[in-house]
Amino acid sequence: MSAAAPGYGPGPAPLAVAGPDGPWDELGDRLDDDGRAVVCTTWGQWLTAALLDPGLRPLLGHDWPRYRQGPTAAGRMRFAVSRLVMKYTAASALNVPVGALDLGYRPGGRPVLRGLGGELEVSLAHTDELIVVGVSRTGPIGVDAEPVGRQISFELLREHVCTPAEDAELAALPEEERRVRLLRMWTLKEAYTKALGHGMRRSFAGFGFAYGAGAGSGDGAGAPQVVPGDDAGGRWSFATHLVQDRYLVSEAHRRVRAGSAPKSVPETAPPVDAGSRSGAGPLEERGPEPLGLLRFLDR
Repeated sequence: MSAAAPGYGPGPAPLAVAGPDGPWDELGDRLDDDGRAVVCTTWGQWLTAALLDPGLRPLLGHDWPRYRQGPTAAGRMRFAVSRLVMKYTAASALNVPVGALDLGYRPGGRPVLRGLGGELEVSLAHTDELIVVGVSRTGPIGVDAEPVGRQISFELLREHVCTPAEDAELAALPEEERRVRLLRMWTLKEAYTKALGHGMRRSFAGFGFAYGAGAGSGDGAGAPQVVPGDDAGGRWSFATHLVQDRYLVSEAHRRVRAGSAPKSVPETAPPVDAGSRSGAGPLEERGPEPLGLLRFLDR
C-alpha cells in the first residue's frame, strides 16, 4: 500500500499493516500526534494467522457464535479477520494484550471496546479484500471504503444520498467525474454517520458537504464541511485517501475535549455488520478506472 497515496483533507494516508506482527510503532506515533489513526490491510494477509491461531475462539470472544453461524467458509474467515485486525489495532493503541479486549456493539452495529478498551473509540469498514480500522483517543471516529472502480448509478441514488445542492453540482459534471465524486461523497457520508453512531438509520440526503478554500475544519483549502452541521459539538475533520491505487478510504473524526471519557459500553446489540456499506441503492462492480478521474480531489 502506498504511503504516499493522494489524499484530500487532513492527516496522513492510512497505515499499512501486513499482519498481527505489524509494524505497529507508527500507529502509536500517529495517536500521539493526532489522537487518531487509520489502519488498512487485506484479509488475505491475515488469513494464515487467523487459521493457525489456536486461540481464535477466545480472541473472538462474544463474536464466536456469530463467526460459527456464518453461511460460508469465506464469509466466516473475512468476519474473523476483520475482528482480529480491529482487536490487534486497539491492543497496540492501548499497549495491552490483545486477549484483554472484547468487542460489543451499540444499536446500529457500531463496534465498541469493553473493559480495558473503554477509553478508545473504534470504527470498521471492509470492501472486497480491504479491511479498514480507525481508532481514536480524542473523540468518535468513522471510516468507510469503496473500490474506486465501482460502478454506481447517479440516477438511482441521487434522491437517496444527495442534498439539492449536491445533486445540482454532480449533475453538471461529466459522467465519469460524477461517478467518482459520488463514490467519494458516499464514503464520507458513511464515515460521518458511523462516527455519529447513526449508521444506516440516518438518511444521506438529510445532510451534505460543502467544499472550498477554508471550508470545514480549517485544515486546508478544499476540506469538506458538513452542512447544515452537527449538533453534537466538537471539531470535525474529514479526509479521503486513495489506497492501493484501488480504493477510496474516507474518515470522519470529531475531536472533543481532551480527556473526556466515551459513553459507557452497553451489552452486545443484535448482530448488525456496520463495517459494510449501507444499502441505499444497488451497486455494481467493475475494474479500477484511471487515476486521472481523481483530479477533483485536488480542487
